[in-house]
Amino acid sequence: MTQGDVNFWITIILFLIDFAIRVAAIIIVPRNRRPSSALGWLLAIFFIPFIGVILFLLIGSPRLGRKRRRRQAEINQFIMDSTEGMDKVKHDKSWPAWLDSIVTMNRNLGAMPMIGGNSAQMQIDYEKNFLDMAADIDKAKNYVHVEFYILAADSTTEPLFQAMERAVQRGVKVRVLFDHIAGKRTVGYKETKKRLTAIGAEWHLMLPFLPLEGKYERPDLRNHRKLLIIDSKIGWMGSQNLIDSSYLKKSNIKRGLHWKDAMVRLEGPIVAGLNAIFITDWYSETDVLLTREAAPLSTTSNKNALDCQIVPSGPGFASENNLRMFLALMYSAQEKIIITSPYFVPDESLMYAITSACQRGVRVELFVSEIGDQALVYHAQRSYYEALLRAGVVIWLYKAPTILHSKHMSIDDEVAVIGSSNMDMRSFSLNLEVSLMVKGASFVKQMRDVEAAYRNDSRALTLDEWMQQPLRSTVLDGLARLTSSLQ
Repeated sequence: MTQGDVNFWITIILFLIDFAIRVAAIIIVPRNRRPSSALGWLLAIFFIPFIGVILFLLIGSPRLGRKRRRRQAEINQFIMDSTEGMDKVKHDKSWPAWLDSIVTMNRNLGAMPMIGGNSAQMQIDYEKNFLDMAADIDKAKNYVHVEFYILAADSTTEPLFQAMERAVQRGVKVRVLFDHIAGKRTVGYKETKKRLTAIGAEWHLMLPFLPLEGKYERPDLRNHRKLLIIDSKIGWMGSQNLIDSSYLKKSNIKRGLHWKDAMVRLEGPIVAGLNAIFITDWYSETDVLLTREAAPLSTTSNKNALDCQIVPSGPGFASENNLRMFLALMYSAQEKIIITSPYFVPDESLMYAITSACQRGVRVELFVSEIGDQALVYHAQRSYYEALLRAGVVIWLYKAPTILHSKHMSIDDEVAVIGSSNMDMRSFSLNLEVSLMVKGASFVKQMRDVEAAYRNDSRALTLDEWMQQPLRSTVLDGLARLTSSLQ
């Protein structure tokens, strides 16, 4: 056989392999995947077949492993069984007729009931939040549960680490979870682990990507939750990571960037529900089910308290729980929808819900940052501005150099949602998130005050201004938009 024959057969074999990959992709990729995501993967595989296939094999499945999904199902069933009959909250004249069906949907998807008798206080002072969390930890008698996507021992978070150390010295059990990949990308990662060990906390990494140790999940699936629970009596949740507001990065410090976040401090029976989220994640990472700390949810007769529902979401669930809740609330709104999301990259369903609300006469406002810290997401987000502005959405750009990182939404003057979830496809499908839906005019009033404070530090983007964007920006925005569908 001549060299020419060898080259001929190599070419034929490579052609057949390439053809087989493309045919297999058409069969495998679209299965149980949204069309936009399937199209994005197919384009990647068709244009760069070998690289595309490798990427698909690494990050193509948006689901956690079977073991983790099974544990999630076990916890869900436990919660459903132990909270049977607790969904019945006090209905009064202010209770919207449409809310019952959304509560039922959230319960069916995430297992958690809506329960009354709670207090909730929004807090947006970044440094003060850490001091207040530390003060609450100093009240702990039994346990402190800490779960943050990003956790760092630095000068700003030092009061909280000192409070955890004091708790350990009092005999309080301190358990800490933080995300592995996010942690490795954080300044001072090794020092933070040493500090947690030194203070006596029991800590574990969430979703560790350690294939040599047999610990492997899709590397871009992340646990994005931010939780603090003290004895199931006091709870904190929201968007703020446990790190300095500059995130300690030299590039951020050089640009003068600081993050602005919103947290909510909770008291009442809903805190036990928040603790159930921590227990689920602890079980997933350690094989230990904290049955002693699984305090049962209880009801209260406080007529002035708030009705709250925890809504967990992520790749451990069969459905996109957070997206379904957002859509249901938006379609139910009668007067106004105010959204705050640092990373706003909606899918088709969310765009339809928002633009349909505008066409129904509902006022829609969107708070985003004037500048971005993640280039691809920032440009993908910008690609939606023209359609939103033309539909009538009021877009507020929070002035640089602050990154508005808060994640919340208010519907009319009756219902609000706050938590860790952005309004993008990553938060809907790839991240473990937790949201809190609150029924109560007093809490919505708090959120309205926060929104007013944002408005004072923002400027409204007009369609005329936006249409002056240079062509290169439009092209870049459009290209970034295409990458958002690769899930």
